[in-house]
Formats: sequence, structure tokens, C-alpha cells
Amino acid sequence: MSPLNAMVGPEHTLRQAAERMIENRTGASVVMDHGLPGPGVITERDLLKALAAGMDVDVEVVGDHMTGALITAAPEWPLAQAADQMVRHGIRHVLVFQGPELVGILSMRDVIRVGGLAADAGPTPE
Repeated sequence: MSPLNAMVGPEHTLRQAAERMIENRTGASVVMDHGLPGPGVITERDLLKALAAGMDVDVEVVGDHMTGALITAAPEWPLAQAADQMVRHGIRHVLVFQGPELVGILSMRDVIRVGGLAADAGPTPE
């Protein structure tokens, strides 16, 4: 699991989100705002979709491109269980909650780094 270093708000531009991801060497940023019912995530994939559609990354905001319906995990989950959820849902990041508190983000990169469990769980989704 990685710490929550690359956080953005829904009002940030897509360029700002991309810069935050680059600074923190991550493929996703957690989106937090008191006006939202819960956290969201903006990923490299979301940014690429906006670019491919010809959108201006200096005008478009994170809130219009983020994923709000998230797959989550708990810190006590075995790594294989989290990897299985990623594969089943075609995602590369899950938010980790301890009760109601967001405590980190788990990426497919984290899974692979720990022990190559992705090979047991099937191919990594794109």
C-alpha cells in the first residue's frame, strides 16, 4: 500500500493532476472534497481518455473525469484478495479503508513489487 501523497480536489485541472502524479511517481491521484460523498480517483487512463478526445488539460477539471464508484479494500485483506478484485473489475488501484478512514491506496505495481501475485491472479488489465 502507498501513502496518500498525490491528492487533488475536483476543481484541479487535469494538468495539475498529471503533475501531482508525476511528482509522486504514481498512476493515480485520490480526489478529496468535503462536498463529495466520498473520495474519488483520477487515473492515468482517465487523463489519456481526455487527451484522446481532444480536451484541453488546462481547462478540464478533475471532477468531470474522475471515477467516483470505487472498489475498496481493508488493510487486513490478503494481498491476493486485493489483486483478485483489481483483475475482476479491470482496475489498477483500490483505496484502502480502515473503518471509515482512508489510509492508503494499493496499486497493481504494489502487488507486483511484493511478490508477483499478479501472475497468480491473471493478466494485468490495461
